[in-house]
Amino acid sequence: MEWNCLPTCIGSLPHLRAKQAVDVALRHLSRIPYWPQLPTIGFEENMYAQYATHLPGVSIDAHAKRISVDLDNYDPERFYEAVLGEDFHYFDYPRTCFHGLYELLEERELPAGALYLKGQVTGPISLGLQVFDQTGKSVIYDEAYSEIVRMGLNMMMRQQEFMLREKHPRTILFLDEPSLSLVGTPFAAISKEHVIQWIDEVLQGVTSVKALHCCGNTDWPMVLSTKIDMLSFDAYSYGYTIALYPDDVAAFLERGGAVAWGIVPNDEEGLTKETPASLVERLEREMFNLSSRGISPDLIFRAALITPQCGLATLNDETLAERTLHLLAKTSELMRERHSLR
Repeated sequence: MEWNCLPTCIGSLPHLRAKQAVDVALRHLSRIPYWPQLPTIGFEENMYAQYATHLPGVSIDAHAKRISVDLDNYDPERFYEAVLGEDFHYFDYPRTCFHGLYELLEERELPAGALYLKGQVTGPISLGLQVFDQTGKSVIYDEAYSEIVRMGLNMMMRQQEFMLREKHPRTILFLDEPSLSLVGTPFAAISKEHVIQWIDEVLQGVTSVKALHCCGNTDWPMVLSTKIDMLSFDAYSYGYTIALYPDDVAAFLERGGAVAWGIVPNDEEGLTKETPASLVERLEREMFNLSSRGISPDLIFRAALITPQCGLATLNDETLAERTLHLLAKTSELMRERHSLR
């Protein structure tokens, strides 16, 4: 697949109403539309709460904005039965937690020119670090429950794939992994080997284009060693970082991998000062920096998508979010014009 610097988005929007959020997404992202997460509605739309829904024994405290489980007092039997029996109905997506998903799937027609439909799932590292046991320790450090987290995410990812394909035959599923930027620090004492193994476990059996998004700097060779088809990263702040690993990036691209460049800022200051022309200039600088390490510029352009740095809910302003998506679409359009991309 040649992506040719087409635009798509990461996950969240700041909207309170799903109809308006999906309207904005479809208006600006007609080639690769997506369903938006809407955490402003409430904690149930938070990316961690959404994908903790079916974990056995879990307690989701919306007031404290905390997800926890008593590891000494939970019954996983029904969960394991559902996983082993591939009972995907057990892992249905609750309507109260996925307003954007159901608005898109049930109430809308996709644009006629849609090439793919994009969805997203919280990754196992990030979710495992944000669910806490009775002592306040992240469950990712408990071998049994960490495996449960990964099993649950795999089942929800495969269930979402089925749901999206009812709407469009070609799908992209992102694993959102902001906590990968913590790996190797005291805040995420997890080996690289486990990171790779656990991500691959969640991706097992998924036949969509498999993407991974990290909005901070991390060990990119580690990420590229997983079974992903697409790397999504914050190129506005960390665009230079992947050029530090030209051999790994070259091997990834040559096997058909793609890179989603998060070149559009998701903060008010950046949105005030940037234009499509300035962002294209910034993106080209990072791409040519990568190509100067021995990778064909044409390969980089054709294997590229363009996105915001991260989700847009942090803007806390619906008008600013729409301006961001407009800037994203125009940046993509200008980039494709300049480099004769379809």
